[in-house]
Parts: sequence; C-alpha cells; structure tokens
Amino acid sequence: MSFDIALSGIQAINEQLDTVSNNIANSGTYGFKAGRANFSSLVAGSQVAGTTIGSTTQNIGLSGGVLNTGRDLDVSINGRGFFVTKTGAGAIQYTRVGIFDTSDTGQLIDSSGRLVQGYPITPPATTLGALGNISIPTGQIPAVATTKVAFTANMSADWVPPTATFGAANAAAITPTNPPDPSTYSYSKSTKIYDTLGTEHTLTQYYGAGATAGDVNVNYVVDGYDTNLSTVLSFNPANGQLTNVSGSTATPPLIEGLVIPAPPAVPVPSGASFTPTINIDYTGTTYFAGQPTVSTNQPDGYASGVFSKATIGSDGSIIAKYSNGQNQTIGKLAIATFPDEGALAAVDNTSWEQSATSGNPLYGQPGDGLAGNLNTTSLEQSNVDITSELVGMMTSQRNYQANSKVIQTESTMLQSLMQAI
Repeated sequence: MSFDIALSGIQAINEQLDTVSNNIANSGTYGFKAGRANFSSLVAGSQVAGTTIGSTTQNIGLSGGVLNTGRDLDVSINGRGFFVTKTGAGAIQYTRVGIFDTSDTGQLIDSSGRLVQGYPITPPATTLGALGNISIPTGQIPAVATTKVAFTANMSADWVPPTATFGAANAAAITPTNPPDPSTYSYSKSTKIYDTLGTEHTLTQYYGAGATAGDVNVNYVVDGYDTNLSTVLSFNPANGQLTNVSGSTATPPLIEGLVIPAPPAVPVPSGASFTPTINIDYTGTTYFAGQPTVSTNQPDGYASGVFSKATIGSDGSIIAKYSNGQNQTIGKLAIATFPDEGALAAVDNTSWEQSATSGNPLYGQPGDGLAGNLNTTSLEQSNVDITSELVGMMTSQRNYQANSKVIQTESTMLQSLMQAI
C-alpha cells in the first residue's frame, strides 16, 4: 500500500509541475492568467490511498500589470470582463488580449485574426446597433455642405458708429480686389464654409456699431464678394445681453441665428452648389466694453477625406480618422462578464470559451455593471508571479524527493524481508 501512496504523490507532483511549467512559460504572454494545481487526498473505504490533483483553478480575477505600448489599437481592461471575438468557424471566444487591427476587408480583428465583436454605429447616426462584427470604413467619406455656424463673441460696447455706410472704397462693388472700406466697419471675423463638393469658401462678417445704443450692424461677404445681406444684433445696453437678431424668427434666449441665402455672386464649381441657407447661431454673444473677442466660431460641413487610421477611446468607442480632420465613431467594443469566470474553459491564443459551469455571458459596454474600464494604448501583462512559481517548483522538488525516499525505503524493507526468507 505504501508503494501506491508514494506513487500517487509522485504522479500528483508531476501534474503540479505541468501547471507550474505552463505558468512560467507564459510569464511573458499578454493577458495570460496563472493556473494552480490543487492537491486532494484519496480514501478507499476506511483506508488512505494517497493524493491526487483534485482540481486546477485559474487566477482570472487577478489583473496583470499594464504595459504602455503607445499603439492606437492596443487596449487593456482595468477590472473584470473579456473582449469578445468570433473565430472563422463561428465560435465565440473571450480574451483579455486587446491587440486589435484592421483586416484587408475592413473588419476589426485581433492578433489571432478573429473578428472582434461590438456594437456597430453607422455615421452620422449615434445609435448603437446589435452585437456583431465591426466594420471600419477605410475608403473616402463624401463632402458635407455647411448649413450652420455656431458663433459666440463679445461685441465691444466701446465701438462708435462708422463714419460711412458699409461698402467698398470709392463706393464700388465689393470684390476680392476691392475690399470693404475700413471706415465702414469696426471689426471683422472669417469662417471657413464648404459647398456640396467640399470646396472651401470664406464667409466674413463685418461688424459696426449701430445708430441706436446696443445695436451692432453685421454685413456678410463670401469669398470677397458682397452678399448684400445684413442684420442687426440688438443688445440690452444695461446688461450687455443679446435680445434680438433682426430677421430671425427666434425669441430670446436665441435658438437660431440669421439665415443667409447662398450668395449668387460667388463662383461655384460646375455641379456644386451651396445649401439653400446657412444658419448662424449667435447664442451667448454679449455686448461689453473692451476688446472684441470670439470664443466660438464653429461651422459644420467639411471637405471630402480619405481614411487615415482607427483609434479606440477610453469608453470603448472605435473612431475612424480621416485626412480632412474628421473623426467618426463607427462602433463600440463589447465586454463580456460571467457569473463564474474561473470556470471558463481555456483554449488556444490566450482565450477562453463558455463552459457548462461558467454561466451565460453578460454583454455590455466598458464600465457598465461589472465590466471594467479600458486603458488605451496599453496591454495587460501576464499575472504570473515568477518568484512564487520558482518557490513552488522547489517545494515540488522536495516533495518528489520525499515520496521517492518512501519508495526506496519500502524497496529496501522488502529486499531485507526476501533475504530473511
């Protein structure tokens, strides 16, 4: 019996060494979770029968260190949860390794070529789609014509009315070669706008104090050509707050600004056109003494652009960036959590699959529920503690020697017995 007990100890130690060896071998593997072999005793009836490896557990709950890689598509999970991937055979696998890239077909994939799962978004919409593959539009995005300008400024209460009516020098038409007479305005500000083909134009606003206290006259010029359009911004002289925009249907607080028709004098490429109107929203514009200042000058619209790269935000947003400076959110990463993540079945490529005892996955976004937040441009390292593993290996060696000594002693005793017989 002692032979069998000592043999069971040696067999169990061999299995433990397999686990320790695997841990050490994967100490440099991103997202790897250390395993542990758990000894348990064997009893046959009322007789002790030795030991065995009763179970092998995974230390999934312990996060590894975070390595900053500086790569836009590297991401790690700070807390619980797994990235969700789909193999070529359609199997769903879960991983902590956030090394992502764009495939030649425009799909977001991981380092093993599996399709990363998330919630697609189709710009310009912001609504999340159903859980599935994430496609990255790697081609060209079309131009978008300007339809509105958000404009917030302070019109100086120190301005005095201009000495002449707004217009060009010598009373000639305003053109790029014959700009407005400086004596007809006090301040100007330009804004870049775009037509339907993405051609850039310049909208310039010219400001001058009106005859009535608190009024500011605004005239509009596009690409150096006078539009013959103007408005009056009316402020309360007592508190400097905007009260009215002449020609606007909005009432204070201002919701929409002046509507500017497309200036017919501006040359436009064949096939292109301006949108019918451009709305300038003057919400927040004030009338205080001092220098004029502009805090917001933000038009919509942009020229056409080609895909340059994709990045991942800290909230899991997948952002496509284009050569025209535009960014489009085209999806969000999905994070899966499990009732018993330690019961997941380990598979190749530092991944796991759902098991009968792990429970069903709960899918969500980073930071939702039990799902951890994300660290961008970084990867999670292995959670293997090399020092502990080496100490465990030395302990296993001592145990192996002790069990071997039991077998050797039993063999010597039997040999003595046989000699006596």
